[in-house]
This record gives sequence, C-alpha cells and structure tokens, in this order.
Amino acid sequence: MIAEFYTVVSKYCLTAESWGRAVVMAALSLICKQCNTSLKSVKEAQEHGEVTGHSQFEESTEPVLNLQCTACNKPCRTQTEKDLHTKRTGHNEFQNKTDEATAIHTETEMQQASDAMREALKGDSAASAALTDMDVDAAKDMVSPAVNTELRQQLEDMGFSANKSTRALHFCGQESLEAAVTWLSDHADDTGLDEPLLVPKMEPKKKLTPEEAAQQAEELRKRIKAKNQKEEAELERLREKERIRSGKELLEAKRKEDDLKLKRNLELRRIEKEEEARARDKIRVKLVILAPPSVIAINVLLEWADEDRRARRRKLGLPEELTEEEKAQEAAAAAQKAEAAKKKNSFVSVKPVSVAEKIRAKLVELKKAHPDDNTGVTTCFQTMQKYLANVYRDPSQEKFRNIRVGNPAFQQRVGAFTGSLDILELCGFKRSTDGQTLSMSQEDAQPDILTTAGSELNSALNNPFFGML
Repeated sequence: MIAEFYTVVSKYCLTAESWGRAVVMAALSLICKQCNTSLKSVKEAQEHGEVTGHSQFEESTEPVLNLQCTACNKPCRTQTEKDLHTKRTGHNEFQNKTDEATAIHTETEMQQASDAMREALKGDSAASAALTDMDVDAAKDMVSPAVNTELRQQLEDMGFSANKSTRALHFCGQESLEAAVTWLSDHADDTGLDEPLLVPKMEPKKKLTPEEAAQQAEELRKRIKAKNQKEEAELERLREKERIRSGKELLEAKRKEDDLKLKRNLELRRIEKEEEARARDKIRVKLVILAPPSVIAINVLLEWADEDRRARRRKLGLPEELTEEEKAQEAAAAAQKAEAAKKKNSFVSVKPVSVAEKIRAKLVELKKAHPDDNTGVTTCFQTMQKYLANVYRDPSQEKFRNIRVGNPAFQQRVGAFTGSLDILELCGFKRSTDGQTLSMSQEDAQPDILTTAGSELNSALNNPFFGML
C-alpha cells in the first residue's frame, strides 16, 4: 500500500513539473481527466488519487464552485451538496465565493510534495531507488508537442525562435497566425518562454468495438442510477426525519394547549366557586339578622337573592334580567324536577299490614311443610317472585296475569308445594270455576300488595332464620 502511494505521488509530481514548464498562465483548479472532478489544490488531487486510483490531472483556469453557508460557513462545491446541507440543517442562505478563488502554483506545490517524499524516503534505499527509476521512466515519456509546421515557419520568419513559436501555437490552439502573435505579445515578459516545451506523451486511444461501447454505456447508466438512488434515499431519510420532528412538535404544542385549557377551566371553576361561597355567606349573614322568619323577612330574603343574582350576571357580562329562553329553560327544569319528585313519591306505599302478615304466615307454613326439600322450596319462592315481578312491571300484559295450573312446569315448581296457590290468591290471583287457571284483573294488580309480597318472598329467600321463630 505504501509503495502504491509513493507511485501515485511520483506521477503527480512529474506531471505537475511538466505542467509547470508548459503552462505559464495562472491556474485556478486541477481537473481529473478520468472523472472530470474539479480540485482546488495538489493536496486534494493526492487525496482524490488515493481514493479513486486516478492519476491523470490537468490544470484549468476555471475556478471550483464555492457556495459558503452564511449560517455555519460550510463550503459546498456542488448544487447537490448544497441541497443536502439545506435539508439536513435548514440553512438556505449561501454566499457565492467562486470568484474569490486564488491561483494555485502547481509547480511549487508539486516540487514541495516531491521534496517531502524524497525526504521521507531517505532511510529507505529501496523506495528511493524505485522513485528515481520512476522519475527516469516518466522523463522518457515527455515529448515536444506536435504543432502546425507551416504556421511555425511563418513565426520563425517573423523573428520568433523555434521554442517560442512552438509554445505559442500549442497554447493558442493552433487557430491562426494572428492568435499566436497575440499570445506571444501577451506573454512577452513570462520567464522560461524560450525554453523547450515538453508535454506528456499521449497514447492513441483504442477504438472501442460496438459491444465494448455498449458495455461502457451500460456501466455508466448503472453508476448514474446508483448515484441517483443513493441521493434519493438520503433525501427520503431527511424527509422522514423532518416529518418525525414536525410530528413531535405538533404533539408537544397540542399537549401544551390542552394543559393551558385545563388550567383556564380550573381557574374559572375556582372563581365561580368563590363567587357562590361569597353569595351564600352574604345570605347567611342576612338570615342571622332576620330572626324569627316572617312573611316580610322572606320577601326581603327573596329581594336579596334576586339582587345577588343580578350582581353575578353583571360580572359575567350577561344582562341583569333573564331572557325569555332562560326563563323557559328554568321553567322546564322546575317542571322536570317536580315530575321526578312526584314519580318518586308515587312508589312510596304503605304496606297493608294484614295482607303482609297473612302472606308471611303462609310462607312459613309452606317452608315447615317441606323441611327436607330446601332446594324445591327455594325454587318455588323464586318462581312466585318472578310471576309477581312480571305483573308489577307491566300489568297491561294479559299473559303475565294468567297462570295455567295444569302446566307440568308450574306443578313441578309451585303447585306441588302446600299453600302456594293460597299465597298467589292473597297477591290478587283468582281461581277459575274449573280450578285450572289462576287469573288477575288489571284492577286487582295493586302495586302496594305486589310490592309487599315481593318483599316477603325476598326475606324468605335471603333470611336464614325465616320461619324458625
């Protein structure tokens, strides 16, 4: 690996020495002729060669693109690198400093690299000998450039030396005699102008067969496709990263908004409670003053309550008097409250003492008549409780108010137990003339009796001491 590095650097040095003798104009960059990459210095050319293995470089007067980020001063050499930097950091302001590029002294830098290489190889005789051999081999490959002999002869007839004529025709592109004369006039003060010009020997390019050309084109397409895929993957990664970051920011903002909303609601609730407490305290103080209560005192209290209500509505920015809609709402709420109270009171009934005692006595007799069949007795009580519950829930349903005594299920669960039919009769059922049906009219379905019977059955089921006293 070290020997290969020495070889590449030696090629750079020899090539640069030849460029130094050949080029007098100031160069602003170096171009790799194998991949057309622009490089700013000899050091970059060496690093490029180490990575790619390329060794053919050429000086250029075109400066390397230099887009410098104004936020972090990072230089970007290509538009793709600039776009990636913007996606990664969010910086989108760049300053174009391409025109500020300074000339590079290839000959000096190459000579310094060569001297540094020779200095490093002083202790290694084998490497030094190899470097010397490579210098000699490279020097043999330097030749005089081919120029238009007719134009060169015309320049010599005009008084210019052969070396100057050759150099002028080489660097002006052999366009015309006037271009060569102009070039010599512009570079009349350049040093080494009359020295022999040597350039690297260019090997003739081998003509590719159609198959080889197609293969190289396919390889080029694959490299371009791979590069595009890599850049697209990088952009997609950056987009996904930005999406995740934006999502987190939105969630955090929503959480903060919810926290603020909760705090505002809690604060409003606290203020409202304080207002209500102050209003109650005010009324309580006035109640203490007005004792004993009378009609006048009650009217005064109502006036104070009304005044307090007006004060609270003013603080909330509402009109002092209730609107028609609010009055309607209050009336509807009062009516609903009265209806609920009425409905609640409707279920409060006084147990008929005589019926309750008779039902309890019959239940005790039934339980004592079957002391060895607790399971059957429990089933009987549960079945009768279900009959009564159905009638209580919907007395308009005739099927709930009629029981066929001859039904096998009824006989097994209820009819087989002594006194069970008497209990149902006490609850409002009546036997038919043939004794096969127990029926109850809708008028006989009295909620208080049904409730009493259900309570006694529930006690018989859940009280373990029922009928033992």
